[in-house]
Amino acid sequence: METRRLALALPDRTVSIGCDVIGTGPDALLLPALSSISTREEMHALAERLAPRFRCLIPDWPGFGAETRARLPLSPAALHAVLDALLAALPGPYALGIAAGHAAPYLVAAARRHPGAFGRLALVAPTWRGPLPTAMGPERRPLYARLRRAVEMPGLGHLLYRVNLSTPVIGRMMRAHVYADPARVTPALLAAKRRVAQQTGARFGTAAFVTGALDPVETRADFLALFADGIPPVRVLRPAGAPRRSAAEMDALIAGGRVDAREVPGALAPHEEHPDAVAAAILAE
Repeated sequence: METRRLALALPDRTVSIGCDVIGTGPDALLLPALSSISTREEMHALAERLAPRFRCLIPDWPGFGAETRARLPLSPAALHAVLDALLAALPGPYALGIAAGHAAPYLVAAARRHPGAFGRLALVAPTWRGPLPTAMGPERRPLYARLRRAVEMPGLGHLLYRVNLSTPVIGRMMRAHVYADPARVTPALLAAKRRVAQQTGARFGTAAFVTGALDPVETRADFLALFADGIPPVRVLRPAGAPRRSAAEMDALIAGGRVDAREVPGALAPHEEHPDAVAAAILAE
């Protein structure tokens, strides 16, 4: 594995991110999920299984990952700009684009803005609503915005974040909807994920994601509209154990008939829990 540093030229600043490179062959771009415990390392097991066929490039999202995080004005527009800058720095073309969770609609939107950049797309457990709008409904977005501002406050925000992302809370989250097998949440894995969540500056990305401030669309209809004509072929990997509300959005996408779908084992992180099955589903004809 090779690790690079990429300088991404955004409209108002330049940000530096890490990008791992694994394998040989046509280029594939692998985007990790956007979450409190996600990093580019979550894609390594999948990349190792794709490595005989593809040269996998795996960047971190600015504001997320296992490194100290710069304070960025995180928003859907900012993340769209990140992918535009990434495709300027690493233009491909990519035989394959893979994205997990909340990164999926951002990848689809980037493929629409950059015709010819991707040969095909594979979306692993795609989601478009943050955890609070999913659990409590989108109509409370003013409340979610206030919660985000509270977590971002100096002093108090840091305390709120540490209480809500404590080790027991992270463990419950991972067992409830990240992994289908609770036994996978070992003390070693939990410690590793807690280190990610406690990185300097981590609360800003988490607050934006959890409150729905990084949702790239506002309705299911808008989400489905991303998959209209004008994008490469899309394969959706639908985990058998996906949580009910997230599964409903994946099933609505599949029912629209614009994507090819394959079921894989696992919950919201099947690429971590079942990389063999996910790789096989991506590579299947």
